[in-house]
Amino acid sequence: MDTLLSLDAAAGTGDMPPGRVFGAYLAEARSECLRYLRAPGFMLPIMLFPGMFYLVFGVLMGRAEGTDATRYLLASYATFGVMSPGLFGFGVSLAVERDGGLLTLKRALPMPPGAYLLGKMLMAMAAAAIVVLLLLGLSQIAHVTLTPAQAGALLVTGMLGVLPFCALGMFVGTLIKGQGAPGLLNLIYLPMSFLSGLWFPLPMLPKVLQQAAPVWPSYHLDRLALAAVGMRQDALLPHVLVLLGFTAAFLVLATRRLRRYG
Repeated sequence: MDTLLSLDAAAGTGDMPPGRVFGAYLAEARSECLRYLRAPGFMLPIMLFPGMFYLVFGVLMGRAEGTDATRYLLASYATFGVMSPGLFGFGVSLAVERDGGLLTLKRALPMPPGAYLLGKMLMAMAAAAIVVLLLLGLSQIAHVTLTPAQAGALLVTGMLGVLPFCALGMFVGTLIKGQGAPGLLNLIYLPMSFLSGLWFPLPMLPKVLQQAAPVWPSYHLDRLALAAVGMRQDALLPHVLVLLGFTAAFLVLATRRLRRYG
């Protein structure tokens, strides 16, 4: 948020009435959300891939292992699903918009530059909420029983947990041109998911990979998601702090590159 405020100050929005500043933020956020929610090429893969994987591995195959397995995989595939709107919604769109000059145009408009970033964050959070709600619906096929508090905790974890991946996607979007962004992000997204234990429980992986898992932000988000559905009882604060640090670090790096290279 400090980054957004500093960007607004640089644009001179400190002289604008608070009502106009708020209206500019609201309009840009609404525009970004509607733009992506109306893009089936973006929304369908985000919703269908984690839903399809959970239906096959978590519901159909997981029922043979009992409800604990389907509950465990619900948390893991929710983590896998919410990573996507952050990485691709920020990374690909930012790279494409930089190439096409849209980002330069937005900078020239009389609007707070922070509204552009906030709009994309809200879009990613909305997409993450849709993914989690879809998986919660599919979990009923496997008779996974969650209390309203657990379902709400998983939903909130997913919506807030997308932010570290927004920051990472934003940084990648400042490094590469639009055509190369999807390929590079997939090279980050898929190995990170596997190495974090989202597809297979970590004890099934080689010991060296188990020890390296905490390097990845997806590992820490998965621990929070598992706690949300009642599968873990360890301390949550270290995982939260790691995700906050990861978000802040990549947001600062991305902002510096945008200021320097546009």
